[in-house]
Amino acid sequence: MTSSRPNRIDDRLDAAWIWDRIARAVIFIGGISAIVFVVAIFAFVAKEGLGFILQKLDLSFFFSSPEWRPAQEPEPEFGGLALIAGTASVTGLAMLIAVPFSLGVAIYIGEFATGKVRETLKILVELLAAIPSVVWGFIGLTILNPIIIDLFDVPVGLTVLNAGVILGLMAAPIMTTIAEDALKAVPDSYREAAEAMGATRWQVIRQVVLPSASKGLVAAILLGVGRGFGETMAVLMASGHAINIPTGPFDSARALTATIAAELGDTARGSDHYKALFSLGILLFLVTFVINLLADVLVRKGASDRS
Repeated sequence: MTSSRPNRIDDRLDAAWIWDRIARAVIFIGGISAIVFVVAIFAFVAKEGLGFILQKLDLSFFFSSPEWRPAQEPEPEFGGLALIAGTASVTGLAMLIAVPFSLGVAIYIGEFATGKVRETLKILVELLAAIPSVVWGFIGLTILNPIIIDLFDVPVGLTVLNAGVILGLMAAPIMTTIAEDALKAVPDSYREAAEAMGATRWQVIRQVVLPSASKGLVAAILLGVGRGFGETMAVLMASGHAINIPTGPFDSARALTATIAAELGDTARGSDHYKALFSLGILLFLVTFVINLLADVLVRKGASDRS
Protein backbone atom coordinates (compact mmCIF):
# COMPACT_ATOMS: atom_id res chain seq x y z
CA MET A 1 0.00 0.00 0.00
CA THR A 2 2.63 2.51 1.07
CA SER A 3 4.94 1.64 -1.84
CA SER A 4 2.24 2.36 -4.46
CA ARG A 5 1.49 5.90 -3.24
CA PRO A 6 4.70 7.53 -4.55
CA ASN A 7 4.04 6.02 -7.99
CA ARG A 8 0.52 7.49 -8.05
CA ILE A 9 1.86 10.89 -7.00
CA ASP A 10 4.53 10.68 -9.69
CA ASP A 11 1.86 9.78 -12.24
CA ARG A 12 -0.20 12.79 -11.21
CA LEU A 13 2.84 15.05 -11.40
CA ASP A 14 3.71 13.73 -14.84
CA ALA A 15 0.16 14.32 -16.10
CA ALA A 16 0.07 17.82 -14.60
CA TRP A 17 3.45 18.62 -16.12
CA ILE A 18 2.30 17.45 -19.56
CA TRP A 19 -0.92 19.50 -19.42
CA ASP A 20 1.05 22.49 -18.21
CA ARG A 21 3.39 22.21 -21.17
CA ILE A 22 0.45 21.85 -23.57
CA ALA A 23 -1.24 24.93 -22.10
CA ARG A 24 1.97 26.94 -22.38
CA ALA A 25 2.39 25.89 -26.01
CA VAL A 26 -1.19 26.84 -26.89
CA ILE A 27 -0.88 30.23 -25.19
CA PHE A 28 2.46 30.89 -26.88
CA ILE A 29 1.06 30.00 -30.30
CA GLY A 30 -1.96 32.21 -29.69
CA GLY A 31 0.23 35.10 -28.61
CA ILE A 32 2.79 34.86 -31.40
CA SER A 33 0.17 34.30 -34.12
CA ALA A 34 -0.97 37.94 -33.98
CA ILE A 35 2.57 39.12 -34.71
CA VAL A 36 2.99 36.54 -37.47
CA PHE A 37 -0.28 37.55 -39.12
CA VAL A 38 0.57 41.27 -39.03
CA VAL A 39 4.03 40.64 -40.51
CA ALA A 40 2.56 38.33 -43.16
CA ILE A 41 -0.10 40.86 -44.15
CA PHE A 42 2.45 43.65 -44.43
CA ALA A 43 4.80 41.41 -46.43
CA PHE A 44 2.02 40.52 -48.87
CA VAL A 45 0.90 44.14 -49.30
CA ALA A 46 4.52 45.29 -49.72
CA LYS A 47 5.19 42.54 -52.26
CA GLU A 48 2.26 43.66 -54.40
CA GLY A 49 2.69 47.43 -54.13
CA LEU A 50 6.22 48.40 -53.09
CA GLY A 51 7.77 47.76 -56.51
CA PHE A 52 5.15 49.98 -58.14
CA ILE A 53 5.88 52.77 -55.66
CA LEU A 54 9.64 52.62 -56.27
CA GLN A 55 9.55 52.19 -60.04
CA LYS A 56 6.39 53.70 -61.55
CA LEU A 57 4.57 55.91 -59.05
CA ASP A 58 5.36 59.63 -59.19
CA LEU A 59 5.16 60.50 -55.50
CA SER A 60 5.07 64.26 -56.12
CA PHE A 61 2.08 63.82 -58.46
CA PHE A 62 0.45 61.35 -56.06
CA PHE A 63 0.52 63.73 -53.10
CA SER A 64 -0.30 66.90 -55.07
CA SER A 65 -2.90 65.91 -57.67
CA PRO A 66 -6.57 65.03 -57.08
CA GLU A 67 -6.77 63.20 -60.42
CA TRP A 68 -7.34 59.53 -59.66
CA ARG A 69 -7.90 57.86 -63.05
CA PRO A 70 -6.08 54.51 -62.79
CA ALA A 71 -7.94 52.94 -65.75
CA GLN A 72 -7.50 55.83 -68.15
CA GLU A 73 -5.86 55.03 -71.49
CA PRO A 74 -3.21 55.53 -72.69
CA GLU A 75 -1.85 57.38 -69.64
CA PRO A 76 -3.46 56.48 -66.30
CA GLU A 77 -3.26 59.07 -63.52
CA PHE A 78 -2.55 58.12 -59.93
CA GLY A 79 -3.23 61.28 -57.97
CA GLY A 80 -4.09 60.54 -54.35
CA LEU A 81 -4.69 64.03 -52.96
CA ALA A 82 -8.48 63.81 -53.20
CA LEU A 83 -8.49 60.40 -51.52
CA ILE A 84 -6.20 61.59 -48.72
CA ALA A 85 -8.26 64.76 -48.25
CA GLY A 86 -11.48 62.75 -48.16
CA THR A 87 -10.08 60.38 -45.56
CA ALA A 88 -8.71 63.24 -43.45
CA SER A 89 -11.93 65.27 -43.61
CA VAL A 90 -14.18 62.37 -42.64
CA THR A 91 -11.84 61.26 -39.84
CA GLY A 92 -11.37 64.84 -38.59
CA LEU A 93 -15.11 65.48 -38.40
CA ALA A 94 -15.60 62.10 -36.73
CA MET A 95 -13.10 63.05 -34.04
CA LEU A 96 -14.85 66.39 -33.45
CA ILE A 97 -17.94 64.36 -32.63
CA ALA A 98 -16.37 61.37 -30.89
CA VAL A 99 -13.81 63.07 -28.61
CA PRO A 100 -16.18 65.18 -26.43
CA PHE A 101 -18.78 62.40 -26.43
CA SER A 102 -16.28 59.70 -25.45
CA LEU A 103 -14.48 61.76 -22.81
CA GLY A 104 -17.79 62.86 -21.31
CA VAL A 105 -19.08 59.29 -21.08
CA ALA A 106 -15.74 58.06 -19.70
CA ILE A 107 -15.68 60.76 -17.01
CA TYR A 108 -19.25 60.02 -15.98
CA ILE A 109 -18.72 56.26 -15.85
CA GLY A 110 -15.37 56.49 -14.07
CA GLU A 111 -16.01 59.36 -11.67
CA PHE A 112 -19.75 59.75 -11.07
CA ALA A 113 -21.72 56.62 -11.93
CA THR A 114 -21.97 53.84 -9.35
CA GLY A 115 -23.45 50.37 -9.06
CA LYS A 116 -25.97 49.29 -11.65
CA VAL A 117 -25.85 52.58 -13.53
CA ARG A 118 -22.12 52.15 -14.21
CA GLU A 119 -22.49 48.52 -15.25
CA THR A 120 -25.44 49.32 -17.52
CA LEU A 121 -23.57 52.13 -19.26
CA LYS A 122 -20.49 49.96 -19.77
CA ILE A 123 -22.66 47.23 -21.32
CA LEU A 124 -24.30 49.77 -23.64
CA VAL A 125 -20.89 51.06 -24.75
CA GLU A 126 -19.74 47.50 -25.47
CA LEU A 127 -22.94 46.80 -27.42
CA LEU A 128 -22.31 49.93 -29.48
CA ALA A 129 -18.88 48.56 -30.37
CA ALA A 130 -20.42 45.23 -31.42
CA ILE A 131 -22.56 46.72 -34.21
CA PRO A 132 -21.07 45.68 -37.61
CA SER A 133 -19.71 48.44 -39.81
CA VAL A 134 -22.05 47.52 -42.66
CA VAL A 135 -25.01 48.14 -40.33
CA TRP A 136 -23.61 51.57 -39.49
CA GLY A 137 -23.26 52.22 -43.21
CA PHE A 138 -26.86 51.16 -43.75
CA ILE A 139 -27.95 53.59 -41.02
CA GLY A 140 -26.09 56.39 -42.76
CA LEU A 141 -27.53 55.43 -46.15
CA THR A 142 -31.18 55.05 -45.16
CA ILE A 143 -31.65 57.17 -42.02
CA LEU A 144 -29.09 59.98 -41.90
CA ASN A 145 -29.21 60.60 -45.64
CA PRO A 146 -32.84 61.87 -45.75
CA ILE A 147 -32.43 63.65 -42.40
CA ILE A 148 -29.48 65.69 -43.73
CA ILE A 149 -31.36 66.47 -46.96
CA ASP A 150 -34.45 67.74 -45.11
CA LEU A 151 -32.61 69.47 -42.26
CA PHE A 152 -30.00 71.37 -44.27
CA ASP A 153 -31.84 71.61 -47.62
CA VAL A 154 -29.05 69.99 -49.64
CA PRO A 155 -29.54 67.81 -52.75
CA VAL A 156 -27.56 64.84 -51.43
CA GLY A 157 -27.18 63.53 -47.90
CA LEU A 158 -24.30 61.15 -48.54
CA THR A 159 -21.60 63.60 -47.54
CA VAL A 160 -18.63 64.17 -45.26
CA LEU A 161 -21.11 65.10 -42.52
CA ASN A 162 -22.97 61.81 -42.84
CA ALA A 163 -19.81 59.71 -42.86
CA GLY A 164 -18.28 61.78 -40.03
CA VAL A 165 -21.29 61.25 -37.76
CA ILE A 166 -21.35 57.51 -38.45
CA LEU A 167 -17.60 57.17 -38.02
CA GLY A 168 -17.66 59.21 -34.81
CA LEU A 169 -20.26 56.87 -33.32
CA MET A 170 -18.20 53.87 -34.41
CA ALA A 171 -14.97 55.20 -32.88
CA ALA A 172 -16.60 56.36 -29.65
CA PRO A 173 -16.78 52.95 -27.85
CA ILE A 174 -13.06 52.13 -28.06
CA MET A 175 -12.16 55.70 -27.10
CA THR A 176 -14.55 55.59 -24.14
CA THR A 177 -13.16 52.28 -22.88
CA ILE A 178 -9.52 53.36 -23.07
CA ALA A 179 -10.27 56.79 -21.60
CA GLU A 180 -12.10 55.19 -18.69
CA ASP A 181 -9.14 52.88 -18.05
CA ALA A 182 -6.83 55.90 -18.04
CA LEU A 183 -9.03 57.68 -15.49
CA LYS A 184 -9.26 54.59 -13.27
CA ALA A 185 -5.47 54.26 -13.33
CA VAL A 186 -5.09 57.58 -11.48
CA PRO A 187 -4.41 56.68 -7.80
CA ASP A 188 -7.23 57.41 -5.35
CA SER A 189 -4.70 59.15 -3.12
CA TYR A 190 -4.58 62.00 -5.67
CA ARG A 191 -8.32 62.51 -5.35
CA GLU A 192 -8.28 62.20 -1.57
CA ALA A 193 -5.47 64.73 -1.23
CA ALA A 194 -7.32 67.25 -3.42
CA GLU A 195 -10.59 66.75 -1.51
CA ALA A 196 -8.74 67.18 1.79
CA MET A 197 -7.62 70.60 0.56
CA GLY A 198 -11.25 71.61 -0.03
CA ALA A 199 -11.55 70.97 -3.78
CA THR A 200 -14.98 70.21 -5.17
CA ARG A 201 -15.71 67.06 -7.15
CA TRP A 202 -15.42 68.85 -10.48
CA GLN A 203 -12.24 70.65 -9.41
CA VAL A 204 -10.70 67.29 -8.52
CA ILE A 205 -11.57 65.94 -11.95
CA ARG A 206 -10.49 69.03 -13.89
CA GLN A 207 -7.32 69.91 -12.01
CA VAL A 208 -6.09 66.54 -10.74
CA VAL A 209 -7.58 63.53 -12.54
CA LEU A 210 -7.55 64.80 -16.14
CA PRO A 211 -3.95 66.13 -16.04
CA SER A 212 -2.74 62.89 -14.44
CA ALA A 213 -4.52 60.79 -17.08
CA SER A 214 -3.66 63.08 -19.99
CA LYS A 215 -1.30 60.64 -21.75
CA GLY A 216 -3.84 57.85 -21.59
CA LEU A 217 -6.58 60.17 -22.86
CA VAL A 218 -4.41 61.26 -25.79
CA ALA A 219 -3.73 57.59 -26.52
CA ALA A 220 -7.49 56.95 -26.56
CA ILE A 221 -7.95 59.75 -29.08
CA LEU A 222 -5.12 58.44 -31.27
CA LEU A 223 -6.61 54.96 -31.29
CA GLY A 224 -9.93 56.50 -32.26
CA VAL A 225 -8.19 58.26 -35.14
CA GLY A 226 -6.64 54.97 -36.21
CA ARG A 227 -10.05 53.29 -36.01
CA GLY A 228 -11.59 55.98 -38.17
CA PHE A 229 -8.72 56.11 -40.63
CA GLY A 230 -8.99 52.40 -41.37
CA GLU A 231 -12.78 52.06 -41.58
CA THR A 232 -14.11 50.89 -44.94
CA MET A 233 -17.71 49.81 -45.43
CA ALA A 234 -19.47 52.51 -43.41
CA VAL A 235 -17.46 55.27 -45.10
CA LEU A 236 -18.04 53.71 -48.52
CA MET A 237 -21.81 53.69 -47.97
CA ALA A 238 -22.21 57.07 -46.25
CA SER A 239 -19.69 59.42 -47.87
CA GLY A 240 -21.05 59.57 -51.43
CA HIS A 241 -17.87 58.07 -52.90
CA ALA A 242 -17.07 61.06 -55.13
CA ILE A 243 -13.48 61.83 -56.12
CA ASN A 244 -13.04 65.47 -55.18
CA ILE A 245 -11.38 67.54 -52.49
CA PRO A 246 -14.17 68.37 -50.03
CA THR A 247 -14.48 72.04 -49.08
CA GLY A 248 -17.28 71.64 -46.56
CA PRO A 249 -19.30 69.09 -44.58
CA PHE A 250 -21.97 68.85 -47.30
CA ASP A 251 -19.56 67.74 -50.04
CA SER A 252 -19.27 64.09 -51.02
CA ALA A 253 -15.85 62.49 -50.68
CA ARG A 254 -13.99 59.27 -51.22
CA ALA A 255 -11.68 57.66 -48.68
CA LEU A 256 -8.58 55.57 -49.27
CA THR A 257 -10.12 52.45 -47.77
CA ALA A 258 -13.34 52.87 -49.74
CA THR A 259 -11.36 53.19 -52.96
CA ILE A 260 -9.58 49.90 -52.34
CA ALA A 261 -12.82 48.12 -51.46
CA ALA A 262 -14.72 49.48 -54.47
CA GLU A 263 -12.08 48.96 -57.16
CA LEU A 264 -9.97 45.94 -56.21
CA GLY A 265 -12.57 43.35 -57.25
CA ASP A 266 -12.84 44.75 -60.79
CA THR A 267 -9.11 45.18 -61.37
CA ALA A 268 -6.92 42.84 -63.38
CA ARG A 269 -4.40 41.11 -61.15
CA GLY A 270 -0.86 42.39 -61.78
CA SER A 271 -1.95 45.55 -63.62
CA ASP A 272 -0.75 49.02 -62.65
CA HIS A 273 -4.22 49.76 -61.28
CA TYR A 274 -4.01 46.66 -59.09
CA LYS A 275 -0.57 47.62 -57.79
CA ALA A 276 -1.65 51.22 -57.22
CA LEU A 277 -4.43 50.02 -54.92
CA PHE A 278 -1.88 48.05 -52.92
CA SER A 279 0.20 51.23 -52.76
CA LEU A 280 -2.79 52.87 -51.07
CA GLY A 281 -2.83 49.89 -48.70
CA ILE A 282 0.82 50.47 -47.81
CA LEU A 283 0.06 54.12 -47.05
CA LEU A 284 -2.86 53.12 -44.83
CA PHE A 285 -0.79 50.48 -43.06
CA LEU A 286 2.02 52.92 -42.32
CA VAL A 287 -0.32 55.64 -41.04
CA THR A 288 -2.28 53.32 -38.76
CA PHE A 289 0.95 51.68 -37.55
CA VAL A 290 2.42 55.06 -36.58
CA ILE A 291 -0.81 56.13 -34.86
CA ASN A 292 -1.07 52.92 -32.84
CA LEU A 293 2.64 53.04 -31.98
CA LEU A 294 2.29 56.59 -30.65
CA ALA A 295 -0.75 55.56 -28.62
CA ASP A 296 1.12 52.59 -27.13
CA VAL A 297 4.11 54.77 -26.25
CA LEU A 298 1.88 57.32 -24.53
CA VAL A 299 0.06 54.62 -22.55
CA ARG A 300 3.35 53.09 -21.37
CA LYS A 301 4.80 56.50 -20.54
CA GLY A 302 1.72 57.41 -18.54
CA ALA A 303 1.94 54.15 -16.60
CA SER A 304 5.65 54.67 -15.85
CA ASP A 305 5.06 58.27 -14.73
CA ARG A 306 2.36 57.16 -12.26
CA SER A 307 4.58 54.37 -10.87
